[in-house]
Amino acid sequence: MSDVRIVFCTCPDAGTAERIAQALVGERLAACVNLLPGVESVYRWQGALERSREVQLIAKTVEPRLEALIARVRALHPYELPEILAIAASGGLPDYLDWVRAETGHPPGG
Repeated sequence: MSDVRIVFCTCPDAGTAERIAQALVGERLAACVNLLPGVESVYRWQGALERSREVQLIAKTVEPRLEALIARVRALHPYELPEILAIAASGGLPDYLDWVRAETGHPPGG
């Protein structure tokens, strides 16, 4: 299994999403963050059914940087309970996975 992680996070607007993405990549907590505007979320919050238009972030990082990435998102995110979900990349183009490692300061074997 790969040490590369894919992290999902929804943001309330484009400005928040951009700030978080810039911070994560700028601080080498993520190699890349995709911003997908126009996501519709339906969820239950504090007993009420909610619907929000959000921006989905998809960040690529490595396991050793995951906790720091989560902490940074929590610090920058306006939601009381932001969505932060990480899944392991079970595979992928080896050169791309190596690039993610290198850009987060964790080259192969390092």
